[in-house]
Amino acid sequence: MDFQAIVDSFSSMTCLISVEKKKNGSYGTIRIVAGNKPYIDSIENNADGPKMLTNKFIPNSEYQIYFPKDLNFEDFCYRSAVLKQPLHSYVHPERYDFWFNLFFMPLESDDENIGYCTYTQELSHEANVNKMSQTSYETASDVLKTCIKLRGTSDFKKTMQEVIKDIREICKAQFCCIMLIDFISSKCSILGESMDGDPNFKTRENWLNKDFFTLAKTWEKTVGGSNCLIAKNAKDMEIIKNTNKKWFESLINFGVNSLVLFPLKANDELIGYMWVTNFDTENVVRIKETLELTTFFLASEISNYQLFEKFRILSSIDMLTGVLNRNEMNNKVDFLSNNKKSKKGTVGIAFVDLNCLKQTNDNLGHEEGDKLLKRGADLLRHVFPDDNIYRAGGDEFMVMVLGKTQVHFEKKIEQLRKEVEQNDSVSFAIGSSFDHNSRNVCNVMKQADACMYEDKKLYYKKHPENKRK
Repeated sequence: MDFQAIVDSFSSMTCLISVEKKKNGSYGTIRIVAGNKPYIDSIENNADGPKMLTNKFIPNSEYQIYFPKDLNFEDFCYRSAVLKQPLHSYVHPERYDFWFNLFFMPLESDDENIGYCTYTQELSHEANVNKMSQTSYETASDVLKTCIKLRGTSDFKKTMQEVIKDIREICKAQFCCIMLIDFISSKCSILGESMDGDPNFKTRENWLNKDFFTLAKTWEKTVGGSNCLIAKNAKDMEIIKNTNKKWFESLINFGVNSLVLFPLKANDELIGYMWVTNFDTENVVRIKETLELTTFFLASEISNYQLFEKFRILSSIDMLTGVLNRNEMNNKVDFLSNNKKSKKGTVGIAFVDLNCLKQTNDNLGHEEGDKLLKRGADLLRHVFPDDNIYRAGGDEFMVMVLGKTQVHFEKKIEQLRKEVEQNDSVSFAIGSSFDHNSRNVCNVMKQADACMYEDKKLYYKKHPENKRK
């Protein structure tokens, strides 16, 4: 077979690849046998292309002298050269600042121990929408369903859970998960997960601990600059073992024998990972194609959701104390009293006025006054950790307790009074009221406010030296 003549018949960058066949059905060494001039120039005269590990093309060399070991590339070579499957992929490996339009075409071989295929690549700095959309009907349909669901939802987290379940079922996997990673707080969080109902499967409580972030940080290096990591069998898992032993041991401990891991990136920043475990390895090409496109859109939607959440938090939080602000308080009161969708339930309101804030500002400065406000908010969070706390005004807070009994609410108010008595640095005037119908929240607030002013009068009667002037 004239290998050079074959690759020279292509105008695009093309090489011919050989794959060693193993008797057990797996593969051995993968070599780049020959390359046409555009392909050789991309290695030896590389002016504007991907940086290779060497700038010299040596015929019949192992592919790893040109770029790092890549399980996805090996799988495509094996499927095309040995299983005789024509394959196409449009990808953006993280190690390169290029999009790759890839074509693998099988060739006949006169050597029963070697399979051959051609490998053609086209490069571009920017993603080409037309090429990205050139997928099978099944893949396009699956990805479109995901996009429609996410675009049409009013409950992002609930819809994301549905999408994750859909992905697990497409992959016929035991488990599918999307995990967000925060490098500032060094924490990982689960956006959603789906499992097949196996009672022996270990849930996140078994593995999502404080040390998991340290393990997750190692995945980027293990992916090795590719756009994903796919381990189909024991041989692939062995490669993970050789590159990341601690993670491999964790996977084995949790019964993982096959894995697909996709980094989620938005604006070139890693925001998390999606992975499926113990999937249908006979359908790996479709799974890879589907998840490549799906994660492209998911990362964008997740990034937009995170940005929206940041703006929502900024608009609802009092930046000084960290409790909810007055605008959020008004929205909640309006929802409870006017919205027909609000459920009838109990409501307890406490108005809490911080004593001596003006005196502190006048005598010690506003910095000390800010510290006093923060201590007051911290004390309220300590007593009411599961309830809504609002900064209603300059020195005034409101606590809203929903769905609890009157006995519970009154015990909390009593606990707050005792905490204040034992605290040398924070003093509150406290007024409270309770109703069994939360739609009466405005009347409850008026009663609590009136009680707070009575408590304020008693405080100044006992401490006339602190009375505002």
